[in-house]
Amino acid sequence: MVYVHMPFCRSFCTYCDFYSVRACPDEAFADEICAEAGSRKDEIAASAAVDTLYFGGGTPSVLPLSCMARIADACGGRSWSEWTVEANPDDITAEYARGLRGIGVDRVSMGVQSLDDGMLRWMNRRHDAAAAGRAFMTLRDAGFENISVDVIFGINGMDARMLRDTLSGILQWHPEHISAYQLSVEEGSALGRLAGEGRYEELADGECSAQYSLISGMLCDAGYEHYEISNWAVPGKRAVHNSAYWTRAPYAGLGPGAHSLVGEGVRRHNSESLSGWTAEMEFLTAEEIREERIMLGLRTADGVPASLLPDSGLPPSAIPGNVRIPEDRWFVSDSIISSLI
Repeated sequence: MVYVHMPFCRSFCTYCDFYSVRACPDEAFADEICAEAGSRKDEIAASAAVDTLYFGGGTPSVLPLSCMARIADACGGRSWSEWTVEANPDDITAEYARGLRGIGVDRVSMGVQSLDDGMLRWMNRRHDAAAAGRAFMTLRDAGFENISVDVIFGINGMDARMLRDTLSGILQWHPEHISAYQLSVEEGSALGRLAGEGRYEELADGECSAQYSLISGMLCDAGYEHYEISNWAVPGKRAVHNSAYWTRAPYAGLGPGAHSLVGEGVRRHNSESLSGWTAEMEFLTAEEIREERIMLGLRTADGVPASLLPDSGLPPSAIPGNVRIPEDRWFVSDSIISSLI
């Protein structure tokens, strides 16, 4: 299970504070990733129980396909049970989509965020609604049968009608997977600066909760399984890679800013720098591991073993011996989980 961080963007979204640089990756960057993969081959091998490769960002779709193929080879080849690449709609041409399939990528996670052009401009996205639709169909035409679409809710200025129209439009595409994330104001983002200057006010919790309920209702009515707080999938199309994070499966994160879980109790964090990133290690106690298993597991429909939560008071799930937070309480799950650990 390998994650490769591509911290490159052609422009920065209003809400984003992830580590990224406005530059285009080149062969030298691919050389660095390949060298890191070679130096950590034992760690990569130890994470192979989950046979997935994930290129995240930043914007991985700005990476030349030749570099992407080289990196995959360095990580163990191109025949993964699931190989996901995050992409922006405006990067997806017919040639690029065919190239992705040609090197072995079988899943694309596309950041659509909204189908309202005014909202997309406010987010400083590089595509409009029509371009997002064309990109999705281009991926389908290239043979992709596993496509995930991201949307954002909880924005001051996005009303229920706007959100409903976005969801209705995306559902007409029939993606296999949909992720919906509530907007948060991050201190290092352009939005954080706007909020600090009094030019943006966060949407009230009650309105965010209503939007979350709208998303859940529309997607469940359309046949999607709500398997994690922010994720819905048609049956059989859960994100294998992301699901493994929530069970604390070991994974190797390559590239600047990437995180890793080495075995059960060691975390690795690469420094956020393109000039020869270095690693910091964190060693977890048994109690920290237990608390993390609770925090991650209770985000999911599968829940956690009851043995982790004696006298929790939570209802049993459909899985014998597990407890879970009911879906209608997932919006306030953070406070529930905090009270349990």
